[in-house]
Amino acid sequence: MVYDATEGLSDLLGKESLTAYIGFDPTASSLHAGNLLTLIGLARLQRFGHSPIAIVGGGTGMIGDPSGKSLERVLLSAEQIDENVSSVKQQLERFLDFGVAPNAARMVNNADWLASVDVLSFLRDTGKHFTVSYMLQKESVSRRLESEEGISFTEFSYVVLQAFDFLQLFDRYGCTLQMGGSDQWGNITAGIDLIRKLRGKKAHGLVWPLMKTAAGTKFGKTEAGAIWLDAGRTSPFKFYQFWLNTDDSDVIMYLKCFTFLDRPTIESLDEVTKSAPEKREAQQVLAREVTSLVHGAEHVARAERASRVLFGEDIATLSADQVLAVFGDVPSSTVPASGFEGAGMSLVDLLADPAVKLAPSKSEARRVVQSGGVYVNNRRAADVQMRLTRDQAIEGKLFVLRKGQKQNHVVRLLS
Repeated sequence: MVYDATEGLSDLLGKESLTAYIGFDPTASSLHAGNLLTLIGLARLQRFGHSPIAIVGGGTGMIGDPSGKSLERVLLSAEQIDENVSSVKQQLERFLDFGVAPNAARMVNNADWLASVDVLSFLRDTGKHFTVSYMLQKESVSRRLESEEGISFTEFSYVVLQAFDFLQLFDRYGCTLQMGGSDQWGNITAGIDLIRKLRGKKAHGLVWPLMKTAAGTKFGKTEAGAIWLDAGRTSPFKFYQFWLNTDDSDVIMYLKCFTFLDRPTIESLDEVTKSAPEKREAQQVLAREVTSLVHGAEHVARAERASRVLFGEDIATLSADQVLAVFGDVPSSTVPASGFEGAGMSLVDLLADPAVKLAPSKSEARRVVQSGGVYVNNRRAADVQMRLTRDQAIEGKLFVLRKGQKQNHVVRLLS
């Protein structure tokens, strides 16, 4: 889990109680799944007796970190950043204990010092310790310089601002360790150098690898976009499904990185994954653990019930409102109810309907039905002549169509 660390840190962590920090960029109203590794890094540190500091970058958020970015960030207003800071703070409280002595967590906003420092003092007292050649060597800067878009002076200055943050936390709280993803290494070492130059003291850095899926794609991204920790942006059910759909080749690493399960438990799940992958036991544990951590046990129970409904046979026992609650994240369309009166509507026609689009054409719809890959209200429909009538709809209001194991669509009947 460790990509790189400064010399001597491993021994120091075993001998002393350190104060460490990680920064969170408030460019959105919610953190996302990609931030979870960082959050759990701080939480894990606290569990071993160290004191965590979470910086919500209300100051640096107005500039934007160029690390890992190929384009200039869109700058947010101060009001937008303040709103995002407030939301992110609430999410951090789910992971860190702010009431335990002597290593209670702290949340600070770097706008507390960055917003009040004047530019001349900053350039004189801090900027003079950074040569242009030193800053050009940082990967986050050099990569952008090689791109067609280049880098603005605004983002070029980010490394100095983050180094100044580390110095401030060193002075105010005795913080001697900064952690983050491997793309932050240049920013972290800049802060270490500044503390050495101005205070004559040694500080440390620790970074973990940037998480990627087995397919090589960026972790936490789906075709529908980012997986957010905010239930209003990504529902707990969709969040649970994201982890449940983890590839076999990724699931054990995710259990190590995103849960607090002990080694024997994870090794046991690894054995089951190898011997009986069809059980997907490790994925179920992963989804349960992470969803509970982010949203609570109640939402885990709801998500598991929804999953049973999603792939079970008991959907007909639910009310229309319950079905809509379960399938809240599923694509839906509205179709006139009149088409389901009398002899009803052909299933093939419905699958190929432009509003539904579960099949690109009627011929493809027939092929999928004949192959047994279509389900209506969780029951397999293998008859290409099948017609759907309103009395077959759940409470006469809706049908749940499924193609294969994952592609669902809710059809609402409009009277």
